[in-house]
Amino acid sequence: MNKINKSRLIPADRLLNNLKKVVTGTGASRFFGLIRDISTTNLLGASIFHDIFVICLKIPNLFRRFFAEGAFNQAFIPIYSDYVKANQERDANEFVNSLAGVLINFLFIFTIIALIFAPAFIFIFAPGFYIDPTKQDISVKVLRIMFPYLALISLVAFAGGIQNTHNKFSIPAFTPVIFNLCLIIAAILIAPKYEMPIFVLAWGVLLAGFLQLLLQIFPLLQINKLPLPKLDFKAPGLRKFYNLILPAIFAGGIIQINLLVDTIFASLLKTGSPTWLYVSDRLIQFPMGIFAIAIGTVILPMLSQYNSIQDKDKFKETISKGQRFVLFIGIPSLIGLFICSEDLISTIFYRGAFTSIDVINSSYSLMAFSIGLPFFMIMKVLTPAFFARKDTKTPMFVALISLILNAFLNYYLAFVLDYGHIGIAIGSSLAAMISVLILEIILYKQGFIKIKNFFNRFNMMVCVSSLFLIFFLIFYTSQIDFIELTQAQRVLYLFIEVTFSAVLYFSISRLIFKKPLRSLLN
Repeated sequence: MNKINKSRLIPADRLLNNLKKVVTGTGASRFFGLIRDISTTNLLGASIFHDIFVICLKIPNLFRRFFAEGAFNQAFIPIYSDYVKANQERDANEFVNSLAGVLINFLFIFTIIALIFAPAFIFIFAPGFYIDPTKQDISVKVLRIMFPYLALISLVAFAGGIQNTHNKFSIPAFTPVIFNLCLIIAAILIAPKYEMPIFVLAWGVLLAGFLQLLLQIFPLLQINKLPLPKLDFKAPGLRKFYNLILPAIFAGGIIQINLLVDTIFASLLKTGSPTWLYVSDRLIQFPMGIFAIAIGTVILPMLSQYNSIQDKDKFKETISKGQRFVLFIGIPSLIGLFICSEDLISTIFYRGAFTSIDVINSSYSLMAFSIGLPFFMIMKVLTPAFFARKDTKTPMFVALISLILNAFLNYYLAFVLDYGHIGIAIGSSLAAMISVLILEIILYKQGFIKIKNFFNRFNMMVCVSSLFLIFFLIFYTSQIDFIELTQAQRVLYLFIEVTFSAVLYFSISRLIFKKPLRSLLN
């Protein structure tokens, strides 16, 4: 291999700038995603139709995160990064073009299979819907409309991986906004005019996939990296890719595997359970998407580069700062989501067909999910540490443990102890905790993590700031019953609650640790 061109490496001091780009894009996406969920729950409520919609949408999204954003990009970026940083432009282009050809053909065949055997997919992923003839019929029709979205969004993620490797983060981060806007328009303006609005939403998903793919063409042309698909199984890097992709399918989707298990068990519970879990998960995804996924996206190319030049110190430093950053954000997010669960859900979703009973049930599962939030976030930092070194087998092993553990906990908590959808959320959180513990131990033994004194300045800052936050939120929530308020009052009181909480937490942090975010990331 040619000598690494260090001048083309992403400087460490650009981490904060890149993170800002991703956070801005993903923040906009999550905001419009929230508006989308408000629109769909207002339209359908916690009915069988919304249950079917969210589960059918999860099926292509699950495969998307395996084949694209998860496994595919985790296997693709380290290999492609090696070629780019070594100035092997011809081999890099051959790799991308051949991989594009393989991906397109695979997605086409897989989509055709899914369309033909849609009932089998419903049986596997939502057995509770399969045994009900009405739910099965609607589910199969909706899934057949939605499933081609997988092929489109996988190509979008592939394009995003190319752009991220070339230090272009803005467009990939902004792209999901298109998806959300399409569904918002469908739910508010078009679907109410039809007898079965769920089918309008399904077509909106498919249209969004086409528009997101079109958005990637110009930025790829700008960097002269628009793939020209061809089938060349002997292209440079493909063998390495094949060796990484299969274990990465399991390794890159620890959370997704657990969500799949959640989906299967939720379909067997009473009507409304999938919607309550979905609403809770969407709020959990706010800090996940804006911060954890963002920093995971940014540090993977950096870790791959440090691994290429064998700079172990920078590698370890990046992991350490990534973990501290997500904990700095994740701990107060846990506190806020747990204590203010009913306040948040009643303000955001309590309207239309979404009732007060739905608010209460959703708030319980949100509390359970929030316990695992810091661990869900840490996984987005730890798994790139393995993928950057082209080690997908270790996370695969951990993923399998997580899958088995989550399945057992879901069954025991939801059905044996009869906690229902709350048990599913608790099971996912516990499985995430154990997965993170295992990954941390392995990285420590490999010399990529240092155990520091617990009573250090950073930990003191988080603990003290969090204690002030807890006292304030307990006092504030005890004074107000959000369900009994008008919508305008709920919005006002929640705005005060969130704003004061953020100001309080960051003010106390700043007193202890000057400019904490910049100190963590620079």
